[in-house]
Amino acid sequence: MSHNSFGHLFRFTTWGESHGSALGAVVDGCPPGLPLSEADIQPFLDARRPGTSRFTTQRREPDAVRILSGVFDGRTTGTPISLMIENVDQRSKDYSEVAKAYRPGHADYAYDAKYGFRDYRGGGRSSARETAARVAAGAVARLVIPEVAITAWVESIGGDAIDPAAFDVSEIGRNPFFCPDAAAAARWEALVDGARKAGSSLGAVVACRAEGVPAGWGAPLYAKLDAELASAAMSINAVKGVEIGDGFAAAALSGEANADPMRPGEGGPEFLANHAGGIAGGISTGQPVTLRVAFKPTSSILTPVETIGPDGQATTIATKGRHDPCVGIRGVPVVEAMVALVLADQKLRHRGQVG
Repeated sequence: MSHNSFGHLFRFTTWGESHGSALGAVVDGCPPGLPLSEADIQPFLDARRPGTSRFTTQRREPDAVRILSGVFDGRTTGTPISLMIENVDQRSKDYSEVAKAYRPGHADYAYDAKYGFRDYRGGGRSSARETAARVAAGAVARLVIPEVAITAWVESIGGDAIDPAAFDVSEIGRNPFFCPDAAAAARWEALVDGARKAGSSLGAVVACRAEGVPAGWGAPLYAKLDAELASAAMSINAVKGVEIGDGFAAAALSGEANADPMRPGEGGPEFLANHAGGIAGGISTGQPVTLRVAFKPTSSILTPVETIGPDGQATTIATKGRHDPCVGIRGVPVVEAMVALVLADQKLRHRGQVG
């Protein structure tokens, strides 16, 4: 299986499977001299870690990261940084039925069709467990872009959205949903509990904002900042849609309504709107970079669903084991990580091109 790497000057490769002994990432291209220790990475992994509430999978993984290379005396050396996270709570027996039948909506059939062989234990590489490695790599990327503040949150679950007027960034860390609206978080408790008890699952929309991105990152045509952000977000497990700025809503606007008017300001233009999500022509404008990411409902559900087995015969499957009733909740730190990884790469490429 190829295509396990992402990025150009700042590049990372993930490795490992859901039920293997460990997983991790190799980060290449990180500038030397940056302070880095496991303590700089662990808080981001803790935010993504499973089993932290009843609203996520009850798989108990400490997700303790180890730095194996690329750091000396507490600073990056400029050589590849190898990160490892051990798997300590696998229950492969939970997937005995998955070996006999494909989960509709999951990658089971597609993997078998492509490779003629698959790791059915938790989905192997197709498991959301792989995203732990991305989050670890994203923590390193944040060191390269200290001028940028990245914040993501859950905007809606199962179609129930937050009230924009009630948005409180300090509320995001106070509830298990990364929700900036306390009233919505209270509603989501019953919503997600209901799906979990029914053996079903729910989708979610995660929004992200990166503030402090200077004007000029990105490039026209084939290195557009918005194209690479979309590619990064779409590579996350269970993501089925990405919007930059107003996204699809922009198609319903007139030209004057969609414009981001400018007037002179101190040190540069003052924008009166940000429909473009901080990116024009593939290049950052200096405004906050904004995007929304749609996560589908988890495919591993207890509700029996029609499917086929590897022999092509009709059957049904109800997936046992420990699964997220709403995988989008833990998608928040993953979206942040992928945004950080793209921005770190774009910063280094911008510096390499224009000095």
